[in-house]
Amino acid sequence: MKKTFLIAFTAALFVFAGCEKKAPSIPPTEDSSQFVNLTDAVPDAILEIRYYGTYNFVGARIDGYEQPTALLTRKAAEALKAVSDDVIAKGYRLKIYDAYRPQKGVDHFVRWAEDLQDVRMKPYFYPDLDKSVLFDQEYIMLKSGHTRGSTVDLTLFDMNLEKEVDMGGTFDWFGPESHPDFCGNPDTGEYTGDNSKSPATPKRSITPEQFANRMILRKAMLSHGFKPLSTEWWHFTLVEEPFPETYFTFPVREL
Repeated sequence: MKKTFLIAFTAALFVFAGCEKKAPSIPPTEDSSQFVNLTDAVPDAILEIRYYGTYNFVGARIDGYEQPTALLTRKAAEALKAVSDDVIAKGYRLKIYDAYRPQKGVDHFVRWAEDLQDVRMKPYFYPDLDKSVLFDQEYIMLKSGHTRGSTVDLTLFDMNLEKEVDMGGTFDWFGPESHPDFCGNPDTGEYTGDNSKSPATPKRSITPEQFANRMILRKAMLSHGFKPLSTEWWHFTLVEEPFPETYFTFPVREL
């Protein structure tokens, strides 16, 4: 990987997980007064905080995750409660992988991406990619919308089957298979089976049922004020986020 911090900063300020590239105009802050514990606002949510454990693309606990909990701005949490009520009526619960992410966590991702020798989790999260392309293809960036506090990574849990809903791919899979438009049109909900963007040989695909499951989550989130990301079926940001230019630095722990 020949990219350096100097090149990265002169080119642009990047953001992990598909967020904007411009530098924030408001200084980072430790102020957590407008945040809540996600499960206080959404008591039915199930937490599986991947960055507190070791089953994630880094393979280690991420800096800044001091407790296996999730935090959100109060406004985002209130909107997520409406989503939760919606999916509960359909027999599901929300399962949360990540919410607010402190800047030191993003910095940890950057250090990991620069260490091209550390590929211990490659078979599980990026088998089709050489690690050297993670910056160029914007899988790893210097800033994240999660750090603004109104973005959440999540899936559905089926209460009748007592297991996580099959979305056809794992959270944080680096590849087009994670895109909402993989094998279908997310705007219309139509399954097309088009797996031409998959780099695997033979190419990977998801089933009509797996695509439909992604659309259940997407529809519920969009119906209650969240916007999707074009590259991750699990990632949603509150449209009217209260801190669109503020990046927070306090750790993830119970408030």
